[in-house]
Amino acid sequence: MLAELRDIVFVDIETVAHTYDYLSLNERLKTQWSRKAAFFRREENQTDEVLYHERAGIYAEFGKIICIVVGKYLENDAGDVILKTKAYYGDDEKTLLRDFCTMIDKMDPRSLKLCAHNGKEFDFPYLCRRMLINCIPLPAALNLSGKKSWEILHLDTMEMWKFGDYKHYTSLDLLAAIFEVPSSKGDIDGSQVNHVYHVQKDLEKIKDYCVRDVVVLAQLFLKLKCISLSKELIVQHS
Repeated sequence: MLAELRDIVFVDIETVAHTYDYLSLNERLKTQWSRKAAFFRREENQTDEVLYHERAGIYAEFGKIICIVVGKYLENDAGDVILKTKAYYGDDEKTLLRDFCTMIDKMDPRSLKLCAHNGKEFDFPYLCRRMLINCIPLPAALNLSGKKSWEILHLDTMEMWKFGDYKHYTSLDLLAAIFEVPSSKGDIDGSQVNHVYHVQKDLEKIKDYCVRDVVVLAQLFLKLKCISLSKELIVQHS
């Protein structure tokens, strides 16, 4: 297997509002949400309550992580490159974060590279903030305190596509379409995760969607690096 792939762990997270609705917040957090929501661009008749349902999940202060999926390229006994995924998911955020950290801590932080789409702006900071809120020590691969920029081994497929254009945002789904990577979108997309979790109570559907995103992410990375596999990619889930 190419050495370039050996130490990369692909990561995607799914987040939701910490409570089902705004009214479930305590008074102190209601006040804080209203202050934050005051800066949002809103449509007519969009109240703080509506905005909470739509947007709270993207802020670590008002949301929580319900699913983390990781993927890693490995080589099987036949010499074929496979992508192995593992999902950490559930209602107990602290447990899934601990399980994720245990996995990360088993790997050498000097060579481990975490890769996500928009990970430097969203996934990695969100993970760190929720770990601190849950009183979980940051694993070395996510603890950036005191590190020089060249010591931080995080990879970001959106950054790889930006080429220094810091105002440019391109979704994972758009890049997948451009590079002809099969889409992860099925019966759910990111905007529906909060509803599927709080109303439909269907964690399995969210987990499956997150797994598909990691498979797309890992394949997109190959495209951005112009890496071609000799055979069709084999994906294994655990």
